[in-house]
Amino acid sequence: MTKKISIFIPAYNAAAHIKNVINRFPARLWESIHQIYIINDGSTDSTKEVVEKLCDDHHKIHPVHFCKNQGYGTVVKTGLDLCRKDSCDFAVCLHADEQYPPEYIIQMVDEMEKEEVDLMQGSRIGSGTALSGGMPLYKYIAGMCLVKLENFIFRMQLTDYHSGFLIYNRRSLNTISFDKLSRSFDFDLEVIASARACKLKIAEYPIPTRYAGEISYLNPVVYGLRVLKVLFKFLCGAYRC
Repeated sequence: MTKKISIFIPAYNAAAHIKNVINRFPARLWESIHQIYIINDGSTDSTKEVVEKLCDDHHKIHPVHFCKNQGYGTVVKTGLDLCRKDSCDFAVCLHADEQYPPEYIIQMVDEMEKEEVDLMQGSRIGSGTALSGGMPLYKYIAGMCLVKLENFIFRMQLTDYHSGFLIYNRRSLNTISFDKLSRSFDFDLEVIASARACKLKIAEYPIPTRYAGEISYLNPVVYGLRVLKVLFKFLCGAYRC
């Protein structure tokens, strides 16, 4: 039986990239796609127009347009809620800036089924391509320091807690209380903390790193402080099921 995969794409001022993301979907992925949700988070460029054109070209694409910017966490919650309701087997968060490879989704889902994984994260560090793929050195070093601390707190051995390329199976969609999590960029780490607290099986899959001058809306200092807050909350039992 063909697995049903729904994909949601947070998009903020992504007019220059979003079409390329969709065009990179391989034929085998299209065969398994149940729905695609492109969530336009109050973009001020022509993202809305580009997304509407994509909807005309692909009937599986459904647009969600926010009038005002709501923040990354709110957008991802919206996508997860749509996937939770649409009877998909797997839900994929794929960013609109081309950093994460849609070409890897099928093999990642296959690995999840084979190993009975509930939550899988694409790891740029695990592939060994972080620096050669253009990741800034300061991000690489800071990330490595945080990963050591995160592995100690979570009692896991992951290599990249800060990738937003996450795939959820139906069990994780139905188990994690997404509505209680952050509205900011630390949402993904809170998902991992919640999955760990709920004893879901977490794994990672190596993916190529691609930095090509995209605009980042993440403040690294604020994000680092938010990461520490998530770890403290985990130790205090805040993410228990």
